[in-house]
Order: sequence, then structure tokens, then C-alpha cells
Amino acid sequence: MQPLHLALEALGPDGLKDSLASMMLIRAFEEQVDQLYLAGRTRGTLHLSIGQEATNVGALRALKSGDRFFSHHRGHGHALAWTDSPQRVMADIMGKTGGFCDGFGGTMHMADVKSGFLGGNGIVAGSLPMSTGVGLAIRLRAEDAVCLVFFGDGAANEGAFHEALNMASLSQLPVIYVCENNSYAMSTPVNSAFNVESIASRAAAYGIPGFTIDGNDFLDVFHCVHSAVRRARNGDGPTLVEALTYRIKGHSRSDRQAYRSRDEVRRWQEPDRDPILRFASTLIHGGILDEGDIAALKATANSRVDDAVACAEAAPKPDPSRLMDHVYA
Repeated sequence: MQPLHLALEALGPDGLKDSLASMMLIRAFEEQVDQLYLAGRTRGTLHLSIGQEATNVGALRALKSGDRFFSHHRGHGHALAWTDSPQRVMADIMGKTGGFCDGFGGTMHMADVKSGFLGGNGIVAGSLPMSTGVGLAIRLRAEDAVCLVFFGDGAANEGAFHEALNMASLSQLPVIYVCENNSYAMSTPVNSAFNVESIASRAAAYGIPGFTIDGNDFLDVFHCVHSAVRRARNGDGPTLVEALTYRIKGHSRSDRQAYRSRDEVRRWQEPDRDPILRFASTLIHGGILDEGDIAALKATANSRVDDAVACAEAAPKPDPSRLMDHVYA
């Protein structure tokens, strides 16, 4: 665990409070969406990021305006952490106008390009080569910017992973590759898919730094990614970050989770592992927040999600005449 004072210097007390609020918003949002799915009020499949909030928020807090990032199929948390707009995320999930993509993006393909959120991707590892391409564009345009891409442990065994990192290394591109290692690629445990010490150790093959961190510790995530961003912005090339985390829910809502026990899941929900409980405890012990502040943040998160649901349900569906908009082939 990194010292609190380092994050305090970078983000300030309000920034740390806002980071916890964002993590709570993601948790409340995902829990509500889970129930909406069961009630048949959302569209498409569902991949929830409950348990991964520290990586979602910690990594994106290291970026600044003008930077870009890509998400993946489990991307609600990334969208919320970056845009702080539960209404727009909910509208896209429910297939309504008012979302980033006016309901066309759905749960896996929403994007807010103007803000730097270049979108999720339903293809495993699909965003990796695109992030490398964005890194090249940033280099060619001589921009003061970086690109960050999230991907899962399963994506690290796709060919696109190796091609993307090799290209970024060759050209020393300003890209930060953040692997959210949540222990399972669908039902395949990590130790059944890799014969290396860590996914981060693969960085050595491309001559770039690789780090394995506690993905459920906001401070660990923020400090590591912040350093990688600074390195990329200074022209020193890409970094591979492996954040060890855990998804509390199944791969998707249809996952029966026969590959793991309920006791295993419960252990990851204990106060010493749950990312929100850990960060809240850190801020309380650091004198930044008290129990009353924590309760208020949680209540605000729940209220904002309720408002987002109401707004999305009241919004109209996209006009059927727009069905072929943005279709180019």
C-alpha cells in the first residue's frame, strides 16, 4: 500500500473524497442495473464491475483532460469514473435517447469521444491495437497526451495483445496498458491459462516496464498508473500494469459460477479486500473523512442512481428511421 500523503499531494482532500464518491457511485449503479436486468428493463447482455471499483477510478484519476482511454465489455465503471454521468450511461444501457450514443451503444459499445472516452468493445482484446494506433496518432500530432487501455486477463492471451505491445515498444508510444486481472476469463482461472509468474512479467519480452499491483487498493492503482502516465508523457514509452482484482458477480448475468465457491466470493467481500471499504477506512484513519461523510456519500450515490433510472425510463426510444445512421458498410 502506498502512503496516503502522496495521493493527497496529487489530488488534494477533495480529489480523494471525489474518488471515493465515484467508487460508491459505480457500486450503486451496478447493483441497480443488476436488478433492472432481472426485471427485463435493460437491453442486451450485462457484465458488471462490482469489486473492481478501485482499478476503474484509480487508473483514470491519473489522466488529465486531453488524454484518451479505451474500455472493454465490462466498462460501466470506466464510463462513470470518467464522465460522472450516470444518466447518460443508464440511457445507453436501457437503449434510450440521451445516452452518449443515444441508445445505440448499449452496455458494451458506449463512447464519449469528445471527452476522450473512445469506447468499450465487445471483442476480447479488441481495444488493444486501437489504443496503440491512438498512441501513434498522438505521437505524429506532437500532442501533450497519453492513451490508456483497459483489458482483462483473458485478453492477454490474444494475439492482439502481443502485436499491440510490440508496436508500442518499437515506436515508444505514449500508451498505458492496464490489465484488470479479476482471476477468471469467463470460467477459466488465471492459473490454468498462464505459465508465467505474472501477466506483467510479459512486458520484459518487449523491453518495457511491467508492474503487478493490488487492484483493490486505490492508492496502489493511482500511484502506479500516475507514474506510468508521467513516463509516457515524458516520451519514455509504454508501460504494462497488471491490477490484481476480483469480480464479485459472474462473467455475465447468465453465468452460473459453478467454477468457484460462495466462500471464495465472500472472502473478497471482507473489509480487508473490498475496495470501497478499504479506501473509506484509509480516508477515515487519515483524518480526511469521518463516518458521517461516508454515509452521506453513499446516500448521494444511491440518489443519483435512482435519478438516472427515472430519467432513462422517461426518455424516448431512438426513432426507428435512424436505424442505419452511422452504418458505413
